[in-house]
Amino acid sequence: MAKWLYRLAQGAARHRRAVLVAWVALLAVVGVMGTAFRGETSDSFTIPGIESQQANDLLAEEFPIANAGTLRVVFAVTDDGTLAEPAAQEAIAESLATAGAVDGVVTVSDPTPSQLQIIAFADVVFAQPAEEIPEEAVDAAMEAMAPAREAGLQVEFAGSALETVPEVGGIAEVIGVGIAFVVLLVTLGSLVAAGLPLLTAVLGVGIGVLGVQLVSRFVEMSSTASTLALMIGLAVGIDYALFIVARHREQLADPTMSVTESIGRAIGTAGSAVVFAGLTVVIALAALSLIGIPFLTVMGLAAAATVAIAVLVALTLIPAALAIAGERLRPRSKTVFAGDTSEARDSFWLRWGRMIQRSPAAVLIVGVVLFGVLALPVTHMRLGLPSNEIQPEDSTQHQSYALLTEGFGEGFNATLIAVIDATEVPEGDHAALASQTAEGIRQDAGVAMVTDPVFNEAGTVAILNVVPFTGPDDDATTDLVDRLRDQPLELVDQAGGESYLTGVTAVAIDVSEKLADALPLFVGIIVALALVLLVIAFRSLLVPIKAVVGFLLTIAVSLGTTVWVFQDGHLLNLFNISAPAPIVSFVPVILVGVLFGLAMDYEVFLVSRMREHYHHSGDAEEAVLGGLRESGRVVCAAALIMAAVFGGFLFQGDPIIKSIAFALTIGVLVDAFVVRMTLVPAVMFLLGRRAWALPAWLDRIVPNVDIEGESLPKRDEAAPAEARPGTESAPGVPA
Repeated sequence: MAKWLYRLAQGAARHRRAVLVAWVALLAVVGVMGTAFRGETSDSFTIPGIESQQANDLLAEEFPIANAGTLRVVFAVTDDGTLAEPAAQEAIAESLATAGAVDGVVTVSDPTPSQLQIIAFADVVFAQPAEEIPEEAVDAAMEAMAPAREAGLQVEFAGSALETVPEVGGIAEVIGVGIAFVVLLVTLGSLVAAGLPLLTAVLGVGIGVLGVQLVSRFVEMSSTASTLALMIGLAVGIDYALFIVARHREQLADPTMSVTESIGRAIGTAGSAVVFAGLTVVIALAALSLIGIPFLTVMGLAAAATVAIAVLVALTLIPAALAIAGERLRPRSKTVFAGDTSEARDSFWLRWGRMIQRSPAAVLIVGVVLFGVLALPVTHMRLGLPSNEIQPEDSTQHQSYALLTEGFGEGFNATLIAVIDATEVPEGDHAALASQTAEGIRQDAGVAMVTDPVFNEAGTVAILNVVPFTGPDDDATTDLVDRLRDQPLELVDQAGGESYLTGVTAVAIDVSEKLADALPLFVGIIVALALVLLVIAFRSLLVPIKAVVGFLLTIAVSLGTTVWVFQDGHLLNLFNISAPAPIVSFVPVILVGVLFGLAMDYEVFLVSRMREHYHHSGDAEEAVLGGLRESGRVVCAAALIMAAVFGGFLFQGDPIIKSIAFALTIGVLVDAFVVRMTLVPAVMFLLGRRAWALPAWLDRIVPNVDIEGESLPKRDEAAPAEARPGTESAPGVPA
């Protein structure tokens, strides 16, 4: 692989202008198409086959209005009066009448007041599903409430029509890119070298995200998919370019190295590691499709495609850009190059390695104990989907949630819908069966209220609203859902009909249980994948096992700290989260997929340099020190860049994005600085030469992918005289 990439890089360098024009043209084409033909996104996290989704599908057929987008309007008095006063009633009636005249609104319900007449709500129902409602129509319906506000009432909003879509291209990206530039400047020591990874990464991620927007016209896609693709694509795009540019400048520190030859060797070595690392990220993200959950499949494939583009950019556009920069990237200071083995090459990471070398067992024990403490909260992790309670306190969604809880009880926001399909039940028994079921539900101690059955036009399907005493994120509500499905609703099945329990809360419970059941299988697939890929990469058994254990430690700490903050409620004000809540059900699955790829990135870049040293010297301990010395600064810079990009998304308003960003930020920092730069060297020192052992039978069947560049031609065979420094016709590259 190294030899092939060497030739590809030199070809890209020779045709640098054509390569640059081709990538810019691709960005322009995808940009125009992605902007002009972008489709609608959805925030509904549904899974075909689960009971609540089956119920929703039935309701869409028998009660078409149940599938319509709804804007819930909540009114509240702000003084000592009540909503029963004529002025308040007149203002509410005028507001709702104006909303009813908005284009696309099919019905507006009468206001339902609370017992004390200080809070009421009404539903504005649109003709289209929530994701298809024009933004202008929602804004017009909200503006229609002006008379109520002028009358001194507080007006807040909720409902499916108000679901917010995360913005792509805002403060999060600016913060992340800004910090990334500072890290690149410090690491590479050159404005040109620091700017190059940013420019190429932005180009690549632009193509990826705009392509995702185009695909959303043909495939149902969650609004989180573009943000996840941007988050991951930007981070890996900068990191992959950093590894290649750093290797290129390290080689150019040798005054006898030509620019063209250095480009080929940088792509043949660091580029080989990029291919392997990128492949692990792509496979891990694409593996989300194995879970069989459509919205996760789309999210994983969108992010995987963006990472694949980042790899292609690194292998073609980066060498072209390096050729255009030419001699301007050659270090002007007395930077020490890779071939120098003198003490001048001493560095912080070399000293760090020697410190670990003195007591590797103690370092390993302390690290594992620390990880165990940080991972403890994961033992009580609960999964769910976020309610409006965790939205920022000043948001109208949070305010409406609080008002509805105050006026109608905590369980009102967790309302369940019992569905009775009596199609196969004798017609004369339909009403009695529905009433009997409603009475059975009322007997449950966890139920606060049950509405009377409402039948469809054919009189075959009935629905009942069930209001629990507890909120949507309460364990007692989950227990209630399980009880109702086992007992009162079972009466319908015994009578020959079919029963379902649905509603936003029931959907969240079903989705969470499905994902929790899928997580062990997904982790098993990822672990098996890691072992196979790393055995191929390093031709070793113990190194892959060590890498997988480190990855599992990273996942445990990342999830543990995320539970401690978002579920247990610590430091919520710092992240503008209003209330603790269960961990978003798909966060652990995404975290495993993404962190696996990123952890293997650092493993490949660090350990491949160790293996390169071991291949040349045969000294296992010196190989560990050499790998730390030459890769430590770059790997840690890459981790800081990724953490900055991910951490920037903590400024997003969407709580889902916040939790993903936090988990990824912690995971990247822990994996790079603690696992790869501390525990990995400790284990490698303890293993010694055994780390690189491979049974003879396995050695015969494992392909040699050569990510260290052993197959590259000798320099005196590869570099023509005209390519030597001072003889190029262009800045460092033959024309």
